[in-house]
Amino acid sequence: IPPCDSLPRARRDLHMDPTYSLTVSSPTNIALIKYWGKRDAKLNLPINSSVSVTLNQRDLRTVTTVTASRAYSEDRLWLNGVEESVSASKRLQAVFREVRKRAGELRDPKTGEVHVRQGGWDGYHVWVVSENNFPTAAGLASSAAGYSALTFALAKLYGVPESLAGELSCISRMGSGSACRSLAGGFVAWDMGSKADGTDSRARQVAAETHWPELQVLVLVISDTKKTVSSTAGMQTSVETSALLAHRAAAVVPARMERMEAAYRARDFAAVAELMMKDSNQFHATCLDTFPPVFYMNDASRAVVRLVHALNDACGAVVCGYTFDAGPNAVLLTLKQHMPMVLATVAAYFPPRRRIANTLASKPDVIAAVKAARLPPSLAAKYPLPPQRDVVSYVYHTDVGPGAMVLDDADTLATPEGTPKRVGTVPWYMQPVSAEDALVFALKACCVIIPVAMVYRRCR
Repeated sequence: IPPCDSLPRARRDLHMDPTYSLTVSSPTNIALIKYWGKRDAKLNLPINSSVSVTLNQRDLRTVTTVTASRAYSEDRLWLNGVEESVSASKRLQAVFREVRKRAGELRDPKTGEVHVRQGGWDGYHVWVVSENNFPTAAGLASSAAGYSALTFALAKLYGVPESLAGELSCISRMGSGSACRSLAGGFVAWDMGSKADGTDSRARQVAAETHWPELQVLVLVISDTKKTVSSTAGMQTSVETSALLAHRAAAVVPARMERMEAAYRARDFAAVAELMMKDSNQFHATCLDTFPPVFYMNDASRAVVRLVHALNDACGAVVCGYTFDAGPNAVLLTLKQHMPMVLATVAAYFPPRRRIANTLASKPDVIAAVKAARLPPSLAAKYPLPPQRDVVSYVYHTDVGPGAMVLDDADTLATPEGTPKRVGTVPWYMQPVSAEDALVFALKACCVIIPVAMVYRRCR
């Protein structure tokens, strides 16, 4: 099959059996009204609806290549160059199973020739190579990007008919609840539904990514390590022990969802920011109400909260809003006109370990605007704390973007045999820092090590 942006390519270089390969990308998303708690853990059915913004794949995304062949004896998956067991994951198995149930035919888009007929997929197994360009399992919705990419890629590979496209939302939800919101771009709601089989629990696009181009997003990565309590474990404990969670789902979220959707459609930033901050606070209050309590935010997270409120007070208007998912990392929303000032404020009070000039090296216009920005004169009085260096590791700057998409063949992550091109690769956020940053770190280390060594010698 000739290269095509909507159908897998065919090759005959693996034991003379044809292989069919396809590469897609899918974004992460940040919930402004949170989903927390499941009424059915097996189907990933939530106890409340939620809504999120889809982040631009230019900055944060998962890329996934899927390759199918009869020469393969089993399904396999590599994430960031490390193989993970498909058979040991019920969520992965559910996505594979549900997509295969809906498999169509694989047809050459130019000649119309059918290469795999509907019902002719028996004996085919799939190898999956997936990479994130942002930390995994650190509270940045990596599972949403990963499972939406996997679902979308398998659906394209297996020729799932367009008439069943709406069901992909339900399939990706079975892998990771919030993944259903990453299939679409812009502003996306996940309606909780009421049916026992979950067929009405699916995502719905509220507004396209082009609706609000002025909206900007800053992600402050405070920790890129895997969280100690997973979202799945945390929400299950909350369902079992938190009275506040039940009240939130029944009495608060429905009205808040209506107000949030209306505010976003109207591009009312002050209303959107206030609602997202209140919902984030209540979500984490629910985690504290869980027994034993679950702690996702840390001292640095709470300091960011205080800074945002101080900045809004100093500006005399709501210029920034925050939200925290199940992790310590802060996501700030602002408008394009305020973004340089907001980012300059972050750089002044939380100088990141990886300098903003390095993180945003591909955005010289943003760096120039940040350098020229001036902080509100009264901010120092409203937030009279010294800068906290290195509590923020690095900062992403992005905006609202599109949903899952098919990439060119040149973007494949797999070799002709279907294995990863890069095995055990180190993501950029784990790569060595610049020489300048390394020197600063070494000097700081010396300031600690030398006095300790002197004390040790005296004690001897």
